[in-house]
Amino acid sequence: MRVMKAPQRLLVALATILFLWSPMTHAASTAQCEVSTPVRFSGLNWESNLLLAGIERFIVEHGYGCKTSVEIGETLAMLAALQRGDVDVTPEVWPSQIGEAWEKAQKAGKVLAVGHVFDATEGWYIPRYTAERYPDLKSATDLARYAKAFADPEDPEKGRVLGCPAGWTCGTLNTNMLKALKLEDQYTMFAPGSGAAQKAAIVSAYKRKRDIVFYYWTPTPLVGSLDLVKLQLPPFDQAAYTCITDPKCANPVPTEFKPSKAVTGLNAQFAKQAPQLHAFFEKLHLPSAVIDDTLGWLENEGAEPEEAALYFLRTYPKVWHTWVPADVAERVQAKL
Repeated sequence: MRVMKAPQRLLVALATILFLWSPMTHAASTAQCEVSTPVRFSGLNWESNLLLAGIERFIVEHGYGCKTSVEIGETLAMLAALQRGDVDVTPEVWPSQIGEAWEKAQKAGKVLAVGHVFDATEGWYIPRYTAERYPDLKSATDLARYAKAFADPEDPEKGRVLGCPAGWTCGTLNTNMLKALKLEDQYTMFAPGSGAAQKAAIVSAYKRKRDIVFYYWTPTPLVGSLDLVKLQLPPFDQAAYTCITDPKCANPVPTEFKPSKAVTGLNAQFAKQAPQLHAFFEKLHLPSAVIDDTLGWLENEGAEPEEAALYFLRTYPKVWHTWVPADVAERVQAKL
């Protein structure tokens, strides 16, 4: 066996280090973005969208080697920007809420709806402490026996259901649901003046351990941060739901609220130029319990969406690792 002298061993070691750090050998561990310009995200003005934008930007930057930016705007303005190519990605699109405009943009070949980001639900909720006080209160129909527990301060002879804010389209749905459940004579459907007033009333009652029944939707920080029980309704029926959302519905029939599927909106030209990113957005999905927990953390900690994005990435690697190839996951994980 030939024994190398110290200077020779030093030269070999240096050569090895240079080889290991050469661009060629590190090509697998560094990413080169598919597009030459920053990937632009729509920053819609609610928490779940901003959370998603934070998660996606971190992965796109550190996993795929791209620069990113975010453009703040309202839903329809950002849809127009997505069609023009002024933004590339809208993290959270509700096709049912912007149906005609979204369908038109798709038919024109300007946008793509990809993946299944998460499921959203609506419903009537009670706090868990209320459910424990009244263990037989399990369905919305059961409310008929508990009007006194939810007494309306303005009409104590009746109970109160805290509905959605005045002027929102869900007002029709809740009013008809009350009628369908034959609770009109026992309850009033109260419409708070704004979303902030609605949330404040719920949180105030919850902190004081007061019994309250209210309409809300998920995913939201409020539902994620409170321990709530959703009251049961009959299985979803499309014909019943169509009527119950119509202000002129003469004979509403109770039905579960319609589940909604959120998708990712991509500019069609961008999706064509970036097939790897397209594949990432196709696979992106957050289970309800995961996004509720993350939004609840955001609410309880008083955090910013970007901080909540890091909380998700650090807490749920088994979820997001399924969205990306192993080398991408490795690069993202290294930045956490």
